[in-house]
Amino acid sequence: QVQLVESGGGLVQAGGSLRLSCEASGRAFSVATAVMNWFRQAPGKEREFVAAIKWGSAVKNYADPVKGRFTISRDNAKNTVYLQMNSLKPEDTAVYYCNTARGTQAYWGQGTQVTVSS
Repeated sequence: QVQLVESGGGLVQAGGSLRLSCEASGRAFSVATAVMNWFRQAPGKEREFVAAIKWGSAVKNYADPVKGRFTISRDNAKNTVYLQMNSLKPEDTAVYYCNTARGTQAYWGQGTQVTVSS
């Protein structure tokens, strides 16, 4: 079992910044060796990929709408993954979820709400 707990969401004005955290726990689970993802789901829309980090942080992928504004990183000692979000736009409003997989089992956090006002 892997547990993921997100935090850091909130209400921010357009142009502002937030940093989301995803703390992982579970027997023998380490973010250092896992592929960790961030997804988001806006009201009335499907869940969409935002960013991923893998292979010891050597590879980072971003969805086009967030490139240049969001940065994914990890702190292996804290077993935590972060999503730094800058220059936020109203269209970034969504519930943000942390995700990983172990074998064929996918794990999701409970989500954290991000609301960007115009």
